Amino acid sequence: MPETRVAIIGAGIGGLVSAALLAACGHAVTVIEKEKTPGGKVRRVPVDGVEIDGGPTVFTLRDVFEEIFDSAGANLDDHVTMHRADILARHAWSPDERLDLFADPAESEAAIGDFAGARAARSFRSFSAEAKRIFDLLDENFLRASKTWPPGLMQRIGLWRIGALIALRPYESLWQVLGEHFHDPRLQQLFGRYSTYCGSSPFQTPATLMLIAHVEQQGVWLIEGGISALSQALANVAEKNGALFRYAAGVNEIVIENGKTAGVKLADGEIIPVDTVIANADPAAIADGRFGETSRKAVRATPHRRRSLSAFTWLAHAQTSGFPLVRHNVFFSPDYTQEFRDIGRGGPPRDPSVYVCAQNRDASEDATADGRERLQIIVNAPANGDSHDYTEMERERCSMHMIESLARCGLELEQPMPHHLATPNEFETLFPSTGGALYGQASHGWAASFLRQSARTRIHGLYCAGGSTHPGAGVPMAALSGRLAAETLMQDRASTAPSPLKAMAGGMSMPSATTASTG
Repeated sequence: MPETRVAIIGAGIGGLVSAALLAACGHAVTVIEKEKTPGGKVRRVPVDGVEIDGGPTVFTLRDVFEEIFDSAGANLDDHVTMHRADILARHAWSPDERLDLFADPAESEAAIGDFAGARAARSFRSFSAEAKRIFDLLDENFLRASKTWPPGLMQRIGLWRIGALIALRPYESLWQVLGEHFHDPRLQQLFGRYSTYCGSSPFQTPATLMLIAHVEQQGVWLIEGGISALSQALANVAEKNGALFRYAAGVNEIVIENGKTAGVKLADGEIIPVDTVIANADPAAIADGRFGETSRKAVRATPHRRRSLSAFTWLAHAQTSGFPLVRHNVFFSPDYTQEFRDIGRGGPPRDPSVYVCAQNRDASEDATADGRERLQIIVNAPANGDSHDYTEMERERCSMHMIESLARCGLELEQPMPHHLATPNEFETLFPSTGGALYGQASHGWAASFLRQSARTRIHGLYCAGGSTHPGAGVPMAALSGRLAAETLMQDRASTAPSPLKAMAGGMSMPSATTASTG
């Protein structure tokens, strides 16, 4: 099969994985990235003379990346240095209410018993078993496989396994099922927080997403240099395999001729002729005409009401006191229901839960001589960055609420604090047509996971990858989307490649092209 000329729009995790795998197979790959470095949402921002990771911070499912690097002719350990975190996360409700979850499930169970009693420890054991069952059912059949609809998933799992299908619990909310497992509302809140990993509310997302807890229990890994080091490693592998990178170059149009992709037109007017295009961008940008009018029909538009969460994110270089931070820390609101009610009404919560990633903790790097450390602080917010301009007063009010939430649990931040604050407005600028949604489409309702964009689109030769496409949000899921895009592209290319005519009894036969399905 002759080599394929592939343009990949965006050097996020999904696009980088596609580039590394396709280049390893001998295809001519050009990656076009509007920023000056690879990573997409995996970005670093300079603050007070240091660089701070401003994107994803939790790294799980290491085996996904081991397989990807191996398929690209490389070894993960040769490109990034990482070690397993002993403490998955530290959680706090007040100065006297703290709970660590550990890499060792037995330690977590004992800690939960000490925190909330023997009944809670037993509940954790049953919850973990159910989360594992759900993950095992969906891992190969859905997360690592091409997008399908409910009947297709039933066939993959096995129509005779009715009990297993019911065990996915798609019609019950995560919050409801957590209430069955945990009678202590703090534990219900703790495990409900996993829904925010895909930008969703625990009150609206299906109980199926319990599987995220099992993913984390399999291991959280700390990468030296942060997840941005992983994105750079993928770019290095892709480049070594022959991929070309064009940084600081925006794409204005996906060129369509005769119903098929024919090239990409850059912001400066240059046209790069290609056979296929992988858009490592939110599908909403395609549907909104960001890549030209002719490509708009390739995907379905995402209604604004289905957008995932955005965030207020402080990237700070500051001294801290009063609370023993680890790498990942969560400080909970006393009223979780009100927190999501505030977001649903279109504003950041007045009494928010706060995530703090202390990027110098449990790492080879140390705080600077003056005791400052690199912090990423996140408060969930609505994805309305394209419809609401956050005023300076609103920013200051949200900062005040964040500081008060941390202080309630015993953590003090130096004031004034050197920092950069990103709101849904900035995230909309970085990721256009999303309103600042950081996870694509919210996982609300039983059908949400089936409504995500697949690798194929309605236009022949145009594919999608990234955290807004199947199988979903998060670093490993974005990587799997990149692998699926590369595999789908190669399958379609093989099915439409010309082959010699063969003499058949009764006449001559030629292979027929496979029609691309609608994503």
